[in-house]
Amino acid sequence: MQTLTIALVGQPNVGKSSLINAISGANLKVGNFSGVTIEKTQTTITYKGYTLHFIDLPGLYSLNDYSLEESITTNFLHNSHYDLIVNVLDSTNLARNLALSLQLLTLNHKMLLALNMSDEAQKENLTLDTQLLSQKLGIECITISAKHKYNITELLESIIRTLTHNQPSDAQRAFATLDSHHASTQALTLAKACITQNTATNFTQKLDSLLLHKVLGLPIFLVFMWCIFQLTFSLGEYPKTWIESSMDFLAQTLKDYIPYPELGSLLGDGILSGVGAVLSFLPHILILFLGIVFLEGTGYMARVSYLLDGILRHFGLHGKSFIPLVSGFGCSVPAFMATRTLKNPIDKLLTLFIINFMSCSARLPIYTLFVGIFFSANVAGSVLFGIYILGAIIGLVSAKVLRLSIFKGKSEPFVMEIPKYRLPSFKLVALSVLNKAKMYLKKAGGFILVASILIWFGTNYPKDSTLIDSYETQIALTHSQETQDLLQKELESKLLEQSFLGKIGEAITPIFAPMNFDWRLCVSLLNGLAAKEVVVSSMGVLYALGEGLDEESVSLQEAIRANVSFPSAIAFILFVMFYNPCLAATIVFTKEAGGWRYSAMLFVFTSIVAYVCAFIGYFIALALGL
Repeated sequence: MQTLTIALVGQPNVGKSSLINAISGANLKVGNFSGVTIEKTQTTITYKGYTLHFIDLPGLYSLNDYSLEESITTNFLHNSHYDLIVNVLDSTNLARNLALSLQLLTLNHKMLLALNMSDEAQKENLTLDTQLLSQKLGIECITISAKHKYNITELLESIIRTLTHNQPSDAQRAFATLDSHHASTQALTLAKACITQNTATNFTQKLDSLLLHKVLGLPIFLVFMWCIFQLTFSLGEYPKTWIESSMDFLAQTLKDYIPYPELGSLLGDGILSGVGAVLSFLPHILILFLGIVFLEGTGYMARVSYLLDGILRHFGLHGKSFIPLVSGFGCSVPAFMATRTLKNPIDKLLTLFIINFMSCSARLPIYTLFVGIFFSANVAGSVLFGIYILGAIIGLVSAKVLRLSIFKGKSEPFVMEIPKYRLPSFKLVALSVLNKAKMYLKKAGGFILVASILIWFGTNYPKDSTLIDSYETQIALTHSQETQDLLQKELESKLLEQSFLGKIGEAITPIFAPMNFDWRLCVSLLNGLAAKEVVVSSMGVLYALGEGLDEESVSLQEAIRANVSFPSAIAFILFVMFYNPCLAATIVFTKEAGGWRYSAMLFVFTSIVAYVCAFIGYFIALALGL
């Protein structure tokens, strides 16, 4: 059976993903192009004795190498093997889409046009003369609707017919020297000849008059984002709690029933804790991406860049940076993944670096603990709000500094794609969200497991058998349960202090001596590199109060108040605000940025910013006598 490779090519938002989904059903394979994080969707079907292999190439506006997507698609079309180009167009925006079609004709390759969204063109009273268009281009043109699977079989017939009979025509070769400017001019002329349009105001124009309003547009967008944000972290908390509780129960069960304590601790505190850390992020990711993918599918997200681009460019960012930055207030993992909407590598890298300055929800327990201890109840809410605002301000200032220093270069020009409003395919939205979830688990899961085991080892070894025997003897000799508990907590604290991680904490204490951090605060910060959620519970063990404590623990609050000064507390909060994200986020950052060298840069940059801000905050509080 002969295998034929078909490249699906088109501009963004023309429905290529919907088309490949309509062709394949559920038989989709999603991966990345070699060496980059750009997604590649492909499928293989059998039709009339042929094996048809479809590859959905990244959307592009013209055949150039400006953005990463355009570079990938252009390189594929020039250098890879394929048998046919299926150029997918939006029937309601033919003039814009035909500019790319005319450039594709210069490749002298077998090609046909799939005029998608023909149902929407009919609703807008657009009449397309496909025969005239076919005559002028010298290739076959067919109207389809991927959403309603209209003419999909006819498209497959046209593919077979073009592959087995047609050859590149003289009309195609006539465009051999066509550039982008001339392609746009000819496309407009061609569209006017082949389309009859009713110029009455349509639904899209009416809705845009509200959503793109100079005054109301931005507040409306913020309301939409607030709704997505609220749904993500209100609905997501329920399954997250269930997952964490289930993993904790399973871990404790293993520790109780496995006769070898060390093995039980490894499985429960190490491996299962790592799995739980990965899975607990998943509900938030699914809900957040569901909202973003849905808004993208409606055509609304294209308008967001127009609303925000001008403001963010003052700080060296791009309008499309706003969605990842807002997502960063919830969780950095999906926020890093959301930077894929940025086409220019410099804009994407800059956004990736700034996301960490948006305080994620995992930092909230730390803020709550210290604010509750050192501030009165009537101002605690305002202080907490100020923490988030300060983080965003420092992030924008840092973006400007990075743009002027490390990330110099030409920013992505503002190319605004304004598709028609449409209700997205719910099946396509679901598949997109599930594919992103699979990629997250595949990328982050293995690394987190390994790191969790290493952290478990670092906090449990080496063990001082003499110290353990001494405390166990004292515990056995006392009959007071309260005294036994106190001795056990002291033993845990001393063992942790003598562990590899404890020794590292003591080794870095001189670095934080100017802010008067003791070794316990230093070890807590180290544990925070794995997950910010464990900082509070780690402090419970470090201050000999036992495990399982949270930000509402009275005993923990009293211990911190007795051992940490107000200026040190301010410095600690500021350092937590800005230093490196958790392990899960760092792994995803590395994948999205393109290598570990960027993770090293992020660690150095955030550490410097965190240290400088903590240092300044400490001495301001000290100077004010607080």
